Amino acid sequence: MKSTVSPIANKINYVFIHVKDLKKSVNWYCKLLGITFDRSQIESPVFNVPVTGTTGLTLDDHTFDPNFKFEPSKNVLFNFYTEDIDAAYNFMKKNNITIVKDIERIGEFAYFNFEDLDGNVLMICTS
Repeated sequence: MKSTVSPIANKINYVFIHVKDLKKSVNWYCKLLGITFDRSQIESPVFNVPVTGTTGLTLDDHTFDPNFKFEPSKNVLFNFYTEDIDAAYNFMKKNNITIVKDIERIGEFAYFNFEDLDGNVLMICTS
């Protein structure tokens, strides 16, 4: 295949999660990730969760899109990283977060799936 120059960068910029209640979702995700935030900065339709790394996380309630029909994703949208899968799993259980797939261990790799407030399925894994 011939190499071509593209104006599109080879990186993921932001991941969007569709939510029903932006303020509740911001609170939930920030608590999940141990992030402090200023409630006065939450303004529909979107909130960019202040995460580290090169990929951002945007929560979107579609306030300005009256034709949008919310449907939670039952397939994993993306994953969060953890160094300690058991501690992450116990944290989720302690906070009454719905686990939809218990820890699966494949060699040194491990993961589990859970639901956010709106029923979107996400994953936590070790690499």
